Amino acid sequence: MDFSSIISEDKIRKAYMDGEFDNLPGYGKPLKLDDDSAIPEDLRMAYRVMKNSGFINEETEIKKELLTIENLLDNCEDEEQRVIYQKKLNEKQFRLNQILKNRKTSHSAVFKDYQMKLHNKFK
Repeated sequence: MDFSSIISEDKIRKAYMDGEFDNLPGYGKPLKLDDDSAIPEDLRMAYRVMKNSGFINEETEIKKELLTIENLLDNCEDEEQRVIYQKKLNEKQFRLNQILKNRKTSHSAVFKDYQMKLHNKFK
């Protein structure tokens, strides 16, 4: 351990002994942990900081989830699991459409083209 780690650990230990961590907001409640297993380990902290500061919006998250679900669908052999993935895909697509509709991008030519491609893919 380097010098700064030793000092940090010592300050945390002292604060714990003094009871400074008692009665904090959210005490005793489970932490909300994000699944960041798809993000390389060396980029996780930067990703988390960007997400918490609002640089990664819900639209980006949903698009990432859509790609993951599409990948799972392509490789799925079990029909029951395929139905579950298809349902999740439809829910995520619906949510993305809601976000885009609220941003008024659903009227753009690029969106219409994308929408037609998706519609043709799932026919």
